[in-house]
Amino acid sequence: MRIANLDGRATLLRAGGRGVDVETASSGRFSHDPQQAFEHWPALQAWAATLDAACFLPLATDKLQNPVPRPRQVFALGANYRAHAAEAGVAPPEVPVIFTKFPSCLTGPCDAVALPTERVDWEVELVVVMGREARDVPRADAWSFVAGLTAGQDLSERTMQRQGPLPQLSMAKSLAGFGPLGPAVVSVDEFADPDDLELGCAVNGERMQCSRTSDLIFPVPALIEYISRHCTLYPGDLIFTGTPQGVGATRRPPRFLAPGDVLTTWVEGVGELRNPMTGPGGRERASLSSP
Repeated sequence: MRIANLDGRATLLRAGGRGVDVETASSGRFSHDPQQAFEHWPALQAWAATLDAACFLPLATDKLQNPVPRPRQVFALGANYRAHAAEAGVAPPEVPVIFTKFPSCLTGPCDAVALPTERVDWEVELVVVMGREARDVPRADAWSFVAGLTAGQDLSERTMQRQGPLPQLSMAKSLAGFGPLGPAVVSVDEFADPDDLELGCAVNGERMQCSRTSDLIFPVPALIEYISRHCTLYPGDLIFTGTPQGVGATRRPPRFLAPGDVLTTWVEGVGELRNPMTGPGGRERASLSSP
């Protein structure tokens, strides 16, 4: 199942740019609110499997918005790819390095991001969306608690990140628009191997990052086991699982995003984000060729 936020309404997607409104097709059984989909994920998934292909009609993909608009919690991982830890000059962590992105930073798959400074960096990420309440979940059972996967960017303002005696990770990664998500949440059963997916990003068509989630130091089941041991995870919560090698700050010379750039982000089996960068206060949207 693929579920998206089409102009504020929960919408199931199929190939070829076709979709169906969840509330309308279910005669009100399920809400139009995209966030509510994750509160009723097992029932929604079972109902969606009964829909006839004729229910799906062409839709305007340029109206796709953040598919998880109001998560209660957003967890994020630092230095969770072996090659990224190496390029950053840090030893692979022995336990997950966790911070948060504030939910107010989240934005859609084709929304513009207003750059507040000249030192904003890209970080492609696989993002996990929870589908069940999870507490003390063993890793062997972890995938059964996941609603689906989506693509994300953990945009980072590098000057703020390094200000003060300790890293300012949560603030530097939670400025307005610093969490593009989408274009849809794809259920785990859509992936042949959800632990080995290609992901990457490009700036103006020039590839900056490309890796596979098999390089994760702590894969998704290990992350859910660790986080749920210490905190309760709720339906619709997000886990940004970390970024691979190729960020701008470690390049020589460093390279950052600038107004006029278009940041393209993809995760295998999920789809693509296209986020234009503007100066402060800029507003525009990119177009998506397909969900």
